[in-house]
Amino acid sequence: MTFFYLGTHMPHWLRDSTVPLFISHRRLDRYSGPCPRAACRWALDSGGFTELSMFGAWRTTSSEYVDACHRYIDEVGMMDWAAPQDWMCEPFITAKTGLTIEDHQRRTLDNFHLLRRMAPGVPFIPVLQGWEQADYERHMGMYEADGIDLTAEPTVGIGSVCRRESTDEIGAICKMVSDAGIGLHGFGVKGAGVRGYGRYMKSADSMAWSRRGRNIRPCPHSSAASCGNCRPHALAWRQRIVDKISAQASS
Repeated sequence: MTFFYLGTHMPHWLRDSTVPLFISHRRLDRYSGPCPRAACRWALDSGGFTELSMFGAWRTTSSEYVDACHRYIDEVGMMDWAAPQDWMCEPFITAKTGLTIEDHQRRTLDNFHLLRRMAPGVPFIPVLQGWEQADYERHMGMYEADGIDLTAEPTVGIGSVCRRESTDEIGAICKMVSDAGIGLHGFGVKGAGVRGYGRYMKSADSMAWSRRGRNIRPCPHSSAASCGNCRPHALAWRQRIVDKISAQASS
């Protein structure tokens, strides 16, 4: 892994961040006025996990999402890429939607095609979804059958991994995809994931610092009740992840 985005639910950090950020559309879309202008590289999360968890379907239309992405490019700037409106494949998500994993994979692929047709100037990335290794292999084949060369894409997301990142199965899946010549971005990859399979990824993101910070009471850096929103805590947590990445690269 060569790049790690700090996930944050506070988009105003964009204005003066010294590290790359990963920010959800569901947070940025709350701005009624101009969005914060970025001083750093960043990538956009579509907010799919939240939408599917809450509603069992996408409530945000593709047109709404495309319009928002154009706005972020104009107002925020410095966007590396944007996630599509993909469909996660965790069992509780498929139970919520009532669809199969293959249904979710087809909808993820169809949305990727649609977004690129609607907004060729927005850097939407393809995302691989699945649960077991055979699922990810099938999804790779579906992209190939649709004429998408994943090895030619600068970044390809791999979804539905963050909640089981310490398992050997995820390492095997990421190795399989990486060995195929695909540059992976891991969504929500924490320290265990970096140690276990970070070497198979080009980049990753996480905001696990916030959950951990809620248990640090009171915040030693401010008058806040905890470090759940604390930037010094977040930066220190990210630095530990970056140090693990560096150590892994040199070993």
